[in-house]
Amino acid sequence: MLDGLAGEPSSQAVRLWLEFGASPTGRNWYRAHNASIVGGYLEHRNLAEAERAPERFFMNVALERVLYAHALVGAPRLALGWSAPLGRLLGDPRLGMTGVFLSLRRVLPDRYPLEFDVERYIADEQRLGRILDYAVILPRLQRLYEWSAQDLDQPLLLELVRDGNPIYAWPFEQRHVWRDPNMSLVARAAERVTRAR
Repeated sequence: MLDGLAGEPSSQAVRLWLEFGASPTGRNWYRAHNASIVGGYLEHRNLAEAERAPERFFMNVALERVLYAHALVGAPRLALGWSAPLGRLLGDPRLGMTGVFLSLRRVLPDRYPLEFDVERYIADEQRLGRILDYAVILPRLQRLYEWSAQDLDQPLLLELVRDGNPIYAWPFEQRHVWRDPNMSLVARAAERVTRAR
């Protein structure tokens, strides 16, 4: 029931938005937000597959980052390992810290379609984004998608990851883009600090 009107929610995302309205916590906001995002990804996969490689790459980056931001408040040990007590603070959507995690604007140009190849955009990624993606999120990506699929009640989300590699409109055979063989010392330290116990 919403505003005195009865009826069943038309989707899982709507049900979660109603839960957020009844209990407006950071975790409930992420559940509603990410169920909407994942629903859109799943419903429009055919459109995504028609995009060029850089756009498809960034669709995967955006998805992994929103799922990770949710895990900061919903599963902080998964997101940060022994640094878990920082999760709720870093992931609180009301504090603006998530903008750091979700920002792609320093990498993406202002016009569309994107004109360079994926490797060029990876090379241009800001240092914090690169550390976040390659040292913190990707080592736990399979578990992150599994947890998210369960928390959002979206089992089809598991079709978008394979052996810890994002595969939303992205060929598994090109999984090399999800690995950084030349991680900096800072990135390696971040990976160790956030590793699960």
